[in-house]
Amino acid sequence: MTKVYLKRKIAQRIANGHPWIFANEVEKVLGEVKAGDIVDVFYADEKFCGRGYINPKSQILVRLLTRKKEEINEAFFYNRIAEAWQYRQKIGYTENCRLIFGEADEMPALIIDKFNDYFVIQTLSLGMDVWKHAITKALQDIFSPKGIFERNDVPVRELEGLAQQKGFLSAPFDTNIIINENGLRFHVDIENGQKTGYFLDQQDNRRAIRHIVNGADVLGAFTYTGTFEIHAAHYGAKSVLGLDISENAVAQANKNAQLNGLDKICKFEALNAFDVLKQWGKDGRQYDVVMLDPPAFTKSRENIQKAITGYKEINLRGMKLVKNGGFLVTSSCTNLVQPDLFLEIIEMAAKDARKKIRQVTFQAQASDHPIVWGMENTNYLKFLIVEVRDR
Repeated sequence: MTKVYLKRKIAQRIANGHPWIFANEVEKVLGEVKAGDIVDVFYADEKFCGRGYINPKSQILVRLLTRKKEEINEAFFYNRIAEAWQYRQKIGYTENCRLIFGEADEMPALIIDKFNDYFVIQTLSLGMDVWKHAITKALQDIFSPKGIFERNDVPVRELEGLAQQKGFLSAPFDTNIIINENGLRFHVDIENGQKTGYFLDQQDNRRAIRHIVNGADVLGAFTYTGTFEIHAAHYGAKSVLGLDISENAVAQANKNAQLNGLDKICKFEALNAFDVLKQWGKDGRQYDVVMLDPPAFTKSRENIQKAITGYKEINLRGMKLVKNGGFLVTSSCTNLVQPDLFLEIIEMAAKDARKKIRQVTFQAQASDHPIVWGMENTNYLKFLIVEVRDR
């Protein structure tokens, strides 16, 4: 097996368990280097560090799969997926869940979402893509699912020398399915929806609004398929208006409202939230609750300042639309904006909006997306509810 030796001075994170090894952290490689192959990694003093897959085309040269001298084969992937499933069952995520959350489940660059009896997978690196057949076989053996679909239509694969693609990894099935969440039902478009078709990471946070929306007039922006807004209507909101720039998302959201018999309370419109929130603030519109769930404003560190400006601006506009004593519900889904920075941004927005805020709750993603301390990329979702008052 090819051997990779680390430099004497390496980032402490590797010794502490982080699976990523960058090319500039490697002293030498002994043996043939074939992209996607399994290699052994050693510290500079020749002590065994771990075993993982290599790709010279990637900035992350090696991603470690294990710290043990165990064989990486079909049984390895079966066991890892079985362990991840046992963990989800223990913490109460069984019907719909993120079954594999990449590094947090010691499966770097692998995402598997479980939608009842259907599975959606993403193999985001060459080293993981090589094992796609073994992963699919493990899912078949453990779950006997109704269908498995790959959503590898993501640009990050190109950094690994992989093509973007999507399609069936099982016998074909109807990719428009219905799932249950918190006593509600939602259409999920596995083939064409964003990411894997549905944002499971907010499922716990959607329950967190249940008290503040009761009897309230609610505005939601960046609604996508309307899950937060439909939860608000379900939890007793007087009226709910959801905005999204995508006509397709709005059509799906209205369909979801009808599916739950909430279409008289819950309406969705295809509008650019950035423009509308600014204008409605000038017009003096007011709501009891304003909910913001924008997309990630950056995927690279170079644009971090742009993201900070974007989050501050959108939250400032949101606060201006909240009645005195009402609530702002706001999220950020980029791991490049860490929790402390996110709270700073909200504080700056409140100052500029001349508002006093009081924290109600501050949460991360649902627990089926585990956070591993020391791995920043596993701690990515920030969900905040604050009471907003005039100064």
